[in-house]
Formats: sequence, C-alpha cells, structure tokens
Amino acid sequence: MSTGRLEAFSDGVIAIVITIMVLALQPPHGSDLRALRPLLPVLLSYVLSFVYVGIYWSNHHHMMHATRRVTGTILWANMHLLFWLSLVPFVTAWLGENGGPWPTALYGFIMLMAGVAYSILEWTIAASEGNDSVMARAVGSDVKAQVSLAAYVVAIGLAFAHERVAQLVYVVVALAWFLPDRRIETLLTE
Repeated sequence: MSTGRLEAFSDGVIAIVITIMVLALQPPHGSDLRALRPLLPVLLSYVLSFVYVGIYWSNHHHMMHATRRVTGTILWANMHLLFWLSLVPFVTAWLGENGGPWPTALYGFIMLMAGVAYSILEWTIAASEGNDSVMARAVGSDVKAQVSLAAYVVAIGLAFAHERVAQLVYVVVALAWFLPDRRIETLLTE
C-alpha cells in the first residue's frame, strides 16, 4: 500500500487536534488588554502545544516521503502515535487552566509517550524497508530523540518539586525540534 492514505488520515487527525485546542480557547471578559492577563497561561500552553503538534506534523510529513510502502505494522504504529497526539488538547487545557504539579507532569507524560510512539513508528518503517532504506540511514541512533525522551522523564519528576522548571524543559525540547529534521530531506535529494 502507498503512503497517501496514511498521510491523509494522519493530516486529518492532526488538523482536528489543532482545531480542538483552538476551540477550547475562550475570549476574555473585558475589552482592554488587561482582560487577557488571566488567560495568559491558557494562551501559552496553547502556543507550546501548537508548536509541538506542528513539529510532529512536519516530521511525519518528511517521514512519509521517505517511506515506500505501508504495512499493517506501520499502520498500527502510526495509530499509536495519533492516539497520544489526540490527548494533547486535554493536557493543554488542564495545564493552561490550572497549572500545578499534576497537570505539568501529565503534560510531560503525554509528550514522552508521543515521542516514544514517533520513535516506534520510525523503527517500524526502517525495519520494514531494510537497513539500506532512507529511513534507516536517516534515523541512525537518533541522539536528539533519545535526549528529548530523557528530558521529558526528568521534567515529569521535576514537576512535583519545580513546576516552572519542568515547563521550561518542555519549551527547550520544543525549541530543539522547531526546525524540521533535515536528515530525511537531505537523503531524499541525493
């Protein structure tokens, strides 16, 4: 099977995730800029989550262009990723509305699991296509992904002692991934 249907379905789910997040934003009660102040945590959690979802969408797009065919295992690995991404609106709203150690930790857990699911999808594609495939050569040991996953684990623990530091870790990881992963793109143009 080609990647077209998988990519279209994934794009649709990701678009719905973003739509749910933006629909959760409520307008302020007031007509001046001071009315936005109480909504700042909600807006900041939305921006962070929008960036994360955008990063996953961009890298997923590149991954699908490096994939020649889709197997049943790849379909389920992709569904695993989409499951965790579908929970982003929930944790975004909880973190933005309430803050606190548990929302901060759960936000990190969802990001950790989405990262694990993305890595599983990469490995599944690489295994399906062989050691000489674009995906296998591009992914390699994927140090940045491993460091990111470790950072999430640390931040989850930090959430109970230093909530703001944990949230800063999430921002730093997002910044590290903000630019698209060029490994796949480079190999596709060779």
